[in-house]
Amino acid sequence: MTQSMEPWMEELLNASSSGDNMTEKQSRIFEAAIEVFAEKGYSASSTSEIAQRAGVAEGTIFRHYKTKKDLLLSIVAPAMVKLMTPFVLREFRSVLQTDFETFDGFLRAMIENRIEFLEKNQSLLRILLQELPFHEDLREQFLKIIFTQVKERIEKAIDRFKDKGQLIDLPTTTLMRLAASAIGGYIFIRTFYGTREGADWDDAKERQATIDFIMKGLAPNP
Repeated sequence: MTQSMEPWMEELLNASSSGDNMTEKQSRIFEAAIEVFAEKGYSASSTSEIAQRAGVAEGTIFRHYKTKKDLLLSIVAPAMVKLMTPFVLREFRSVLQTDFETFDGFLRAMIENRIEFLEKNQSLLRILLQELPFHEDLREQFLKIIFTQVKERIEKAIDRFKDKGQLIDLPTTTLMRLAASAIGGYIFIRTFYGTREGADWDDAKERQATIDFIMKGLAPNP
């Protein structure tokens, strides 16, 4: 297994340990499962490989988790319920609470903040991107626990810029969706292509192009 854990993994393990909910073997299984799920995806992963990485017998996994799906849910569901909402918002709060003068300044700060967060927690990002489309129960938890709270805070920020006359007169949810689509596309390509060795990718230019695209599309008519 890796020598150092990502921040979200360490916090969740510590939270579980403080409640005496996770044994030392469970912790090793937990960390190994995250690595394997992130590398190969849920469908291509096997409990035998997870057990090997964790240094336990495969039967040990099934003493703690009835199925491989239970193991996945034990990672993602608690991460969202116990940790991800406060963790995500804590990391994001500085951006959401700052009174930016311009919308492009807000966009730049938001993108830089999220890039920093995702670079520290790449395994969780990969698991969510790979598994949310195929597991309805995970999607429902994600929408209920994380998306709703983040959405409310970003809508308030967008409303401020609408009031200043910096954005086109469209519903706030529409403005958020259009901006999020462009930012999400940039982050997705950057994560899975731009960070690869030898990739033809100028991150500063791509980031600026994304901001310029959003600003031109959402600027009010002259």
